[in-house]
Amino acid sequence: MHSLQITAESSSNGMLERDFTVGGVPGVLWSSASSAADRAPLVLMAHGGGNHKKHPAMSGRAQRLVAGCGFHVAVIDAPGHGDRPRTAHDEAEIAELFRARAAGEPEGPIVVRYNDHLAELAVPEYRAMLDALQELPEIGTDGPVGFWGINMGTAIGIPFVAIEPRITAAVFGLHWPDVLAEKAKQITIPIEFDMQWDDEHIPREAGLALFDAFASTEKTLHVNSGKHKELPRFEADSAVRFFARHLGRVGESPA
Repeated sequence: MHSLQITAESSSNGMLERDFTVGGVPGVLWSSASSAADRAPLVLMAHGGGNHKKHPAMSGRAQRLVAGCGFHVAVIDAPGHGDRPRTAHDEAEIAELFRARAAGEPEGPIVVRYNDHLAELAVPEYRAMLDALQELPEIGTDGPVGFWGINMGTAIGIPFVAIEPRITAAVFGLHWPDVLAEKAKQITIPIEFDMQWDDEHIPREAGLALFDAFASTEKTLHVNSGKHKELPRFEADSAVRFFARHLGRVGESPA
């Protein structure tokens, strides 16, 4: 098993940021600066396509979870993203995506195919990261763990959560059911799922089909008007409340 290697540490706005690597994969762990050594639930996140572990969407969600709930939050760079080099396969798929976009052709088939490839690589990395993080005394092996990933984060998260019994609750959204629906049928934990009613890339029927595929007895669908990249920021606050309810705030038992 790969151990977690801390490579840098800093703090700001009450949040401790620790850069790390696990098996050569770079990641970041955020915790409360005032109680970083205290036991607390862990939320794993996955970033969207073309982004990276410290993208504002990631650090912003982490700030909400750390400040609002006292949680530990971690994310790694997906293959070919952030501080990780692109392969020839990455370059070819990205070029094909840009070509289709310029030609006004559907992007979905390319994104689904490429994200599925990245998920095959990333899922073992997420399991290795969770193994390593649970070796830290402030996280441990007996605490609740959540997962939060939208867009490509959902493409990685669904197959990860489907085979990872340590995940207690998850937030997904904004992806096609192709490939993912069969894996979603294996997921029974509480789910919150986001979709955009006017998404120009993912048809309503596709988003609804993926939500419907989850076997969870507790699952909530959040639908907002707007296009693919117009998911309201208040959905992040809803996700934080969801995790607080299912993982338990610091000092409380999980709901």
